[in-house]
Amino acid sequence: LKPTSGTATIGGFDIRTQMGEAKKLNGLVPQELALYPTLSARANLTFFGGVYGLSGRALKERVDDVLHIVALTDRADEPVETYSGGMKRRVNIAAGLVHRPRLLFLDEPTVGVDPQSRHHIFDSVLRLNRERGMSIIYTTHYMEEVELLCSRAAIIDMGKIVAIGGVKEMIGVLGEGVIYLTLGRADDAICTELAGLPAVSGASLVAQPLAAPPAPGEEPAAAKPAAGQQVKIEIEDSRTALAGIFNYLQTRNVQVVSVEILEPNLESVFLHLTGKKLRE
Repeated sequence: LKPTSGTATIGGFDIRTQMGEAKKLNGLVPQELALYPTLSARANLTFFGGVYGLSGRALKERVDDVLHIVALTDRADEPVETYSGGMKRRVNIAAGLVHRPRLLFLDEPTVGVDPQSRHHIFDSVLRLNRERGMSIIYTTHYMEEVELLCSRAAIIDMGKIVAIGGVKEMIGVLGEGVIYLTLGRADDAICTELAGLPAVSGASLVAQPLAAPPAPGEEPAAAKPAAGQQVKIEIEDSRTALAGIFNYLQTRNVQVVSVEILEPNLESVFLHLTGKKLRE
């Protein structure tokens, strides 16, 4: 796809005018398995290495190397269709490594794999970066993977980057975390007063989800009474903030229906920036 505007460089090559050279530096591991199931792992890797222009002894050495990286040397000559899901994932990764790229794209590489394969993938990613100097762009919905593997992260919501930077710095934005309170009643005035309490840095009403429209031919469902109004409170010190919040609510005779505390981690940052509504 041609860029709608701007450009980017990979290894100094402009992706608009030098895409062929830029592609040679890239490795791609797609989310969906891109393998020939009736061929062995070795045959798959030999084919993909040939696509990248490798041949002869160099190709054989590269295939042996990536089989070792993904720990499949002892099963290399068996058909891929006989492998477990985790083993297939590892061959998929090896296919993106066989030409020794400088930049590797990994698109959700741990979806549907067993815990052992998942940890092996983590170890491989860290070693490729640390020992071989490979830059890796890692796409995932699992925030704990980002915290474990990545030095920088970008959070994308509805197709737009809403935050980008160092992982530790991102987590630091939350201070001590975020509290979601469901209250019997709440309005902007209560949020303003909550935001002014000690160790509280902000408070806001959470938008209520809209009721689903009736299906064709169905009568609209009767409106259900709201279970309460949810408020999001950003805190700087959990102990001080909680004491002040509950004291304030008690003096204002505001019923607390439920309390949810999000500890400061990348998942909390993600929910803080994108909201808690389900995405399509």
